[in-house]
Amino acid sequence: MRKRFALAIGLLFLLAASAGCTSMFGPGEISQQQLSKNATYDWDTSQNVTYNVTSHQYQAIYELNKKGTLEIHQEESFGEEAPVDISAVQFRYPNGTVVGADQITVKKTKSSTIIKPPQGEGTLAYTASRQGKTFYVPTYLKDKTYEVTIPRGMRVDTFLLSDVRPGSYDTTMEDGREHIIWSSPVSSDGISVRYYLGRDKWIFAGIVGLALIIGVIGLAYYRYQIRQLEREREEMGLNMDISDDDMGDGPPPGM
Repeated sequence: MRKRFALAIGLLFLLAASAGCTSMFGPGEISQQQLSKNATYDWDTSQNVTYNVTSHQYQAIYELNKKGTLEIHQEESFGEEAPVDISAVQFRYPNGTVVGADQITVKKTKSSTIIKPPQGEGTLAYTASRQGKTFYVPTYLKDKTYEVTIPRGMRVDTFLLSDVRPGSYDTTMEDGREHIIWSSPVSSDGISVRYYLGRDKWIFAGIVGLALIIGVIGLAYYRYQIRQLEREREEMGLNMDISDDDMGDGPPPGM
């Protein structure tokens, strides 16, 4: 019995270690190899915070302005906060010098990832994985301007198929990709962009048009059936209007 119990405990610890368990045993660390991955960032941005979103990942660029640390997290299904597995972390000084992970401290806790860049003014960038057609990120830097570039071929111009929050944004098209821009400082807790594939709009329009045609045909057939039934009732004499005036003023015959 004791051997089985010890074996179960050992197996549990083995699974926790192999999975980098982030629950009761604490968070798994991000490897230096992952943090040092190569990535090309567009440092020349017009907004304070920019996100370059693709199918399976996004690149984030923050103008820190001497901010000592940046603490980031993601929201899970039950509203809990979890750390973000980042890679290719870089920091760019105002003079254009870019340093990598060897000069940036990244610490992963149970609920967040804490990034501490070199001291001084500069811009921080990292890459993180994602999926789906909705991009949501908390606004880690309050009262800053933001920009989100969605994947190629995606659109946000049809309200039934897309949703962008907060409002008061502008959109531009550059190199076949749509940019959502908040040029005024954003004070909300997060930014959410739900987009759709451009051709889906025409498929949706075709479905709506087909539904309207079917509805018109159905209504016409229904009216035809009513008219046909009325004619049959008239032929059978069931639509005769019998009122008190037809009976005359006197009593019924035989009375």
